Formats: sequence, structure tokens, C-alpha cells
Amino acid sequence: MPADPSPQAEARDAVDVLIVGAGPTGLTLAVDLARRGVRSFIVEAADRQFTGSRGLSLQPRTQEALDDLGVMDALRKAGRPLPPMQTWRNGCREGEWRLVERDPQAPVSRYPVQWLVPQWRTQQILQDRLLALGGAVDYGTRLTALHQSGQQVQAELTRTDGSRRTLNMSYLVGADGGHSTVREALGITMKTEGGALHAAVVADVRLDGLDRDHWHMWPDGPGGELLLCPLPGTDQFQLTAPVGDEDSDPCPQRIRELIATRTHLPPTAVTDVQWTSYYKPRTALAERFRDGRVFLAGDAAHVHPPGGGQGLNIGVHDAYNLGWKLGQVLRDHAPDTLLDSYDAERRPAAHDVLDLSAQLYRLGRKPEGSRERARHRGRLTLLPVHYRDSPLSTEAREQLTPTVLQAGDRAPDLEYSPADAAAHDTPRKLFELLAGPHFTLLAVDSTPPPVPPAVRTLQVTGGALAQALGTGLFLIRPDSHIGLATQNPAHLERYYTKVGLAAD
Repeated sequence: MPADPSPQAEARDAVDVLIVGAGPTGLTLAVDLARRGVRSFIVEAADRQFTGSRGLSLQPRTQEALDDLGVMDALRKAGRPLPPMQTWRNGCREGEWRLVERDPQAPVSRYPVQWLVPQWRTQQILQDRLLALGGAVDYGTRLTALHQSGQQVQAELTRTDGSRRTLNMSYLVGADGGHSTVREALGITMKTEGGALHAAVVADVRLDGLDRDHWHMWPDGPGGELLLCPLPGTDQFQLTAPVGDEDSDPCPQRIRELIATRTHLPPTAVTDVQWTSYYKPRTALAERFRDGRVFLAGDAAHVHPPGGGQGLNIGVHDAYNLGWKLGQVLRDHAPDTLLDSYDAERRPAAHDVLDLSAQLYRLGRKPEGSRERARHRGRLTLLPVHYRDSPLSTEAREQLTPTVLQAGDRAPDLEYSPADAAAHDTPRKLFELLAGPHFTLLAVDSTPPPVPPAVRTLQVTGGALAQALGTGLFLIRPDSHIGLATQNPAHLERYYTKVGLAAD
């Protein structure tokens, strides 16, 4: 792993957004802001980059967002699809099966399956992208106090060596995990939902005696099941297993004992234990995601068990939702009230994921749970997540058929042919046009009106895209959700004002 970046703190005093926490959520937000020309700066209490595999799955919708941010090619090279499960009993293979089958009813996506990448590698790729865009991460620096007024936020930062400095910025985002210092400073409570969930241990290990083409599981060991998943791009496996409170500080010797007692492998099969973590999962949601000029994102705003592989993903989408809105306010003079839609959109989405994750965590990863998991496979992709009830979603058409997409929905990544395309032109996918930090106006079987310079226009006649959307004008947000659907061009001007696109 390359050395951590050396920040030039003195050169970072003039920032628009301070991000507390250099996990996937904070890095995603910083990348999105950097490509918009917004000056952001990340501080991270840890002395160096995270080294464990923890958040392993990238869901289809998350891959779309990361593709837009310019990192998906690197993540594809670093990862692999979800391997088939291999059940073991009495030292014998009992059969392979799929943990998650593809959903034939899922929306079309160029990334139709989960992609496995160790979390440390995902963070490394995001950080490399941030540095290439001119951003920075200050490791070994924690937030020790914050104060805000109507015009700015003031943050006191303390380095590992005890030195302190104060920064002033327009906005601050707490992406500092389940024990968030930012959330505590704001006095925002977490509302716990659901009942108690069993504790578990996760570890990255090297071992002999298993192929790397399967996700191996032993369902009947003393103390519970044990799973070993090959980590892409490494010679390691990720171990997960339920444990009791006595394992709250798992040492390498205890990891070897777990493998020896719950599998057919001897303790000597384990050649190295790289990283371990014990966790007692809970399901909790912050009472609000915004407090004045301060926002919560990722685990600072919501915590839940790792059932269904959603944790890292939901944090990425928090950042992807907030990034373009901060950009519109700070660079395009949108009203500050635009930022209220972050809470209005992401809290309901988080609540839905929390409930689903708890259900799947209790179900476990045993083959007999396949039918129940299949019921939720479409939701796991995050492709159906919508913001129809958001104040930013304006559906002005009438008498819609049930199958037509509406304002608030994710735009469909379908092939289209522009109205002026020649017969021999190759059709393109919509997300190719949407990629980038801009709005897009689709005129479907309609004539497009003049648009502001920051808006791209596409006129489409007929085809799959027209069938999915229906006739009208569709203003697509930078996060590829439909903001406005109308047949009246006059509605566009009002929406432009709301999101900072109106002419000065």
C-alpha cells in the first residue's frame, strides 16, 4: 500500500467544506466536490488509511455512482463478482449455490451484479482519485470542537502530536462513523430500532487448504456458522462468524481456534492473521441528518448490521446525494434551502435499508434462506431507490400509466437514438450522456426549449427510452434521478430557480 498523503495544512485553510472522516463516504463526497471546483478538505483521526476488508460488496447502483465519479474502471480491475457459495459438512463439500440470484425484474444497469472489492482497496482507489483532482486528506487529525453561526462553521482540529488549529468553512460534514464526534457535538440522538442482534467477528486471514473460486461456509460448527470469502486481488480470505462477548478482543490465536473448531481445517492451516474486528451490530437512525450548516452521512447518520451487503453502499449514496447539492449552493448560488432535501431524501432511504439489513442479518447466509433472500434481491441492488416524495421531485404530468417512470425515480440507462441521428448511427446508453456534474434535459417526443448553459439537452423520438418515460420534458439531476417531469416548458424556469440554474 502506498504511503499516506502528506497534507499541506497551511495551504488548506481556505475551504468551503470540511469533511470529518476518510472512509468511503467522506472520500466519495470529497471526490464529487473536487470535480465541481468546490474546495473541500478531509481530516481523519486515524494515523493512516484503513487496512481491513470490512465493506466488501458494491451493489449495482453504487457501481453506477462510482462510475460517474471516475473510479469504476479501477474498481473492476481490483475486484470480482460474488463467487458461488460452497457448503461444507463433516469435511466434505455438500454442494454449491448462489447467495444472491440475479433479479430478472431489476432495472437495466450496465453493472447488473454485486462486485467484491476489499474496503481498504476501495478507499485507496477513491483517495487516489481525490489526490489526482487536487484534494487532500489530513491523517492523525481529529475534530475536538465545532461552533456554527448563520454564516459559517468553525472547527477546532487537534493533531496526534497535540498541535491545534482552527478552520472556518461554509459547511461541515460528519462522515466519522458510528461513534461520530460530529453527531455528539451537535447533540443529535440515534433512535435504536429492532431487537438485539448477535455479535460477530470479522478477520482477514491467509490460509491453506481452500480453493479461491468459492465463498466457503460451515453452517453447523459449535458456536455457530463460519464463512471464508476469498478477497479479490489478494491471497487472503475474509472470515465472518458469530461469537459471544468473550471474543470482544479477538487475537490471532482466537481466530485460529475458531477456524479449527468450526471447520475441518487445522489451526496450522492459518498462516497469517492480517486484521481482526469484533462488532455488536445494532440498527439505529439519527433523528436528523442536518443541523444548520452541518450534515451527517454514512455510519454517522445510520448504523445497521451487514446483512445484504448494504453498509458501505448507503454511505456512498449519502455522499452522492449531498455532493451535487453543496456544489449548486456554493458554486451556482442555489438557495440554501436546497440542502434541506438531503435529509428529506436520504433518511427515508436509510430507514428502508436498515430494516432490510436487520432482516437479512437474522436470516444468515445459509442455503435454506435462499427463498427469503430472493424476495429482497431487487431491493439489494439499490436500483429501485427513489425520491418521489422529495420536495425536489416535481411530477407535473397527468393520467400516468402505472409502468411509466416518474419524477424522483432513477433515470433508466436504456439505449437511445437522438432525434437527428442517422440510420447507421450506433445507439448509445443514456448514462453515457448523464455522466458528469451537470443537469440534463430530455425532450421525449417533444421539442426542447432553450436551456441554461449548465444544462445538456437531448431530443429523443420513440424507442425504449420513450416507452419507459412517456412523452414530455425531463430534467435529470446530476445524480441521475428525475427532478422534473412535465409537458409544460414554463415549469422548467421555476425548477431552475430552485436548484441554482436560473440565469443571473
